[in-house]
Amino acid sequence: MADTGVAIPPATKKDKSRTMSDAAAANADRIVDPETYANPHALDAAFKRLRDEDPVAWCEPDDFRPFWAVTKHADIMEVSKQNKLFTNGEREMLSYEKAEERVYAQTGGPHLLKTLVQLDDPIHYKLRHLTQDWFMPHKVKTREDAIRRIAKEYVDRMEDMGGECDFQKDIALYYPLRIIMQILGVPESDEPMMLKLTQEIFGAQDPDLMRDTKLAEEGDTEKGLDSINQTLAEFFMYFTSITKDRRETPKDDVSTVIANGMIDGEQIGELEAMSYYIIVAAAGHDTTSASTGGGVLAMLNNPAQLKKMMDDPKAMSRTAVDEAIRWTTPVKHFMRTAQEDYELRGRKILKGESLLLCYPSGNRDEEVFDNPFDFRVDRSPNKIISFGYGGHMCLGMHLARLEMQAIYEELFSRVKSIELAGDPTYIRANFVGGPKSIPVRYKF
Repeated sequence: MADTGVAIPPATKKDKSRTMSDAAAANADRIVDPETYANPHALDAAFKRLRDEDPVAWCEPDDFRPFWAVTKHADIMEVSKQNKLFTNGEREMLSYEKAEERVYAQTGGPHLLKTLVQLDDPIHYKLRHLTQDWFMPHKVKTREDAIRRIAKEYVDRMEDMGGECDFQKDIALYYPLRIIMQILGVPESDEPMMLKLTQEIFGAQDPDLMRDTKLAEEGDTEKGLDSINQTLAEFFMYFTSITKDRRETPKDDVSTVIANGMIDGEQIGELEAMSYYIIVAAAGHDTTSASTGGGVLAMLNNPAQLKKMMDDPKAMSRTAVDEAIRWTTPVKHFMRTAQEDYELRGRKILKGESLLLCYPSGNRDEEVFDNPFDFRVDRSPNKIISFGYGGHMCLGMHLARLEMQAIYEELFSRVKSIELAGDPTYIRANFVGGPKSIPVRYKF
């Protein structure tokens, strides 16, 4: 299949004709710093000031190329629905400038992978539709019984642990992993390896999760990129074997769909196939585990909301799931690049400039959410922007909601009491993250 990915040189350096506002100058470095995302209160404060004073803010943080920080819900929606005007292909996420330069030198383009989040139409549309049916409500519904069995299995496991566990590390991490691995057709015995590789990708900025824990020094982007390359190489080796198997012996799983996928009459390219496996395997569970744990943690910090959930878990679970996803917002941002000049909230975005879509900020927008800093299991309506919008809306959102609903119903219909047994911690990551540890004490 022809290479249709965009490969352009990085945009110009800092623009001397632009100056940062006071709000941007105070927060530009904070909203790119992985450490800020490990402190939700600090993150909320940074985004609130930007929303209040400079909602479309020109930012020039140290070690990053400049961008516009888009922090209001309506503006994020406005950009997201115009996929031809604001594209993914040039710059889809925050990355250190030196790391970007190395990726260009290594690949001749801006990306190591060609996943759905890095591609634009028409290739994005064609690749997305290869597997889309697997993640639509009618197909997800057929898996509900299996998902609820797995939810029961993990709550049973929690009960067997004797009244104390780390909910994030012991339950929330593994439960959605089991489900997405079954959909991919990956053996249960390979799940620990898949979890490790996923954490090395999304936790590459966290000293506890990165592949080489010696690389904890901030900004060591070149060696950090080497570690990511090693992790991707392991993913590639594993899924190359899966591809060979599924082409020889097709099965009823998503791996078979990817391995035998055809685009414009030609078999899907190797890089596109490997990228597809990785985005389904990694994003297909990591974001759900973050929101699952994030919702439980929010309830533990809000006893009145926990009581509401425990009093009627079946009735509360639907709204509680979206509130957990809003509250946690596991995907912190995506970036877009303007293909033409555009005015957004009175600011002139020039062709070629990047926009950072700040999803945690959009999910705390006071103009959209009543008392946005309160966690409410019965919040309705709840116009969450965690799944994105437009052509790049999350492919797995229906599956994620059902997974979370199943385990919330199972857990809160059985547990008699549950409370924190220590201080929770959060992943140090500015792209995808959530709770890292939630120690709990409980009785069944």
